[in-house]
Amino acid sequence: MTSEVCRGPDQEHARQPTHSYAMEEDIDVTPHTEGLNGLSHECKPLEEITNGHSNHKPVMNGLIISHNVKDHTNGSAPLRSLPISALKQNGLLQTLAAGGDQPKPTEENVELEKAREEWEALENVQPAVTEDSNPTPLISFNEALQYFQTTDLGDLLKNIQPTIRRTGLAAITHFLFGPPRLHRELLEERDLVFAIAQCPVDNSQTVHMRVLQTIYKRLIGSRLDCPRYGAHWENIGFQGTDPATDLRGTGFLGLMHTLYFVMDPETLPLARDIYKLSQHPTQNFPFSVMSINMTRIALQVLREEALSKECNRRQQVVGVLNEFYVATYLHLYQVWKTQQKTIADSGFVLKEVELFAKKNPKQMLRRLEVFLKERRAGGIPRGTSPDPQAQQPSPSLGDRVARAGAGQGSKGKEMHFTGVCDLPPDMEGEARLI
Repeated sequence: MTSEVCRGPDQEHARQPTHSYAMEEDIDVTPHTEGLNGLSHECKPLEEITNGHSNHKPVMNGLIISHNVKDHTNGSAPLRSLPISALKQNGLLQTLAAGGDQPKPTEENVELEKAREEWEALENVQPAVTEDSNPTPLISFNEALQYFQTTDLGDLLKNIQPTIRRTGLAAITHFLFGPPRLHRELLEERDLVFAIAQCPVDNSQTVHMRVLQTIYKRLIGSRLDCPRYGAHWENIGFQGTDPATDLRGTGFLGLMHTLYFVMDPETLPLARDIYKLSQHPTQNFPFSVMSINMTRIALQVLREEALSKECNRRQQVVGVLNEFYVATYLHLYQVWKTQQKTIADSGFVLKEVELFAKKNPKQMLRRLEVFLKERRAGGIPRGTSPDPQAQQPSPSLGDRVARAGAGQGSKGKEMHFTGVCDLPPDMEGEARLI
């Protein structure tokens, strides 16, 4: 260890032993000595002092440290260095020693305010992404159906119940007087429908997520995606933040039918009319949950083979079932709107719609055909007048609903919409729900 000579204004100190503190890596060791009043001064080698000037920088409590920045003094104060231990006790010095720049108060305030605004905005986040993001492309019904046609559904096919198991006199009566059996070449397509009805929502499947996004965007009229979970799903009639929890009894087929409803150009206006009614101040109802119930009714009619004749005639199952689903929802919509039903009537109305659909499947499909034809012609289809009082209830069903409502109105109001998919069967030979 060597010692250096520090020059004062009028005197010269002899060389004397000093302590040195080593910085990290290759930082030069700087000697120091005690100055007046116990204050430290940095002492540099003689070759670093020129013309009476030295490199030093005063800091707190009169301590002088060096950061290799050229500061000029009059040469009157000896130069001393600060031990590295002092840096560890001072946040500012530690930042400087690490080579960082102390943030300016103004910049720091701006960053804090920005972070605070972003955090508070989380509570009011909209169910859509920014304009710069790429929205998920819409998916057509045929594309989604093709996905299921090419997916191995073997495990699901083992659990399906495509027809009602009848025994005894019910089986004989059905065989002699019941509807015709479905053609053999359509059995595979029918089984696929019931397999999809067993399929749950899978977040890892892109097609599943696209179906959800398409349904939401087509109903709302948005082109932007929405989060997988959130209260925005309740806005389109699901009962919670996760649509998958409402698909009991229908599986993914409940979403497939809604997808068909909103993606077909002819039925989309009707879907939005029904959605608009579902948001009514007094006649409101959960659109998506009601849609799932329409799928449940359509499946039950298919299972009872009431659609077999029409399927055989058109040589398809999926197309007939899709139209029957829409026809059932149209029928409920007309009854709900013209008779000014409310959520308190939901259980009773659903049961009436189900009974009518099972007994009159051909008439249901015919009504839908007439409705769409009138809409294409630019007229106002029956049962869709803006004024509920201007239209009478549909014949055959309207009178029965009015008469039954007079005697069972109190009972109907006691029923809750939640869990209506789980209504117990009350008809002989009726199959259990999926």
